[in-house]
Amino acid sequence: MADLKFEDCLARLEQIVGALESGNLPLEASLKAFEEGIALARHCAKYLDEAERRVELLLKDEAGLLKTQPFAIEPDDER
Repeated sequence: MADLKFEDCLARLEQIVGALESGNLPLEASLKAFEEGIALARHCAKYLDEAERRVELLLKDEAGLLKTQPFAIEPDDER
């Protein structure tokens, strides 16, 4: 699982959620799917934590202090 990309993990997790929500899996298959889903969710969380750390490193100023600023999305000019 360590070599899976975030997008692949998320896509597989969405498949598992869909299968579990359908209610068509037998109990044992549901438990295995749930276990896989938990592992994938944890793996995705690790990816997100690492991405957050990388962004924080990029936002540090010259003194090594983290600068925070609101994230604003500029509207597209659709004419």
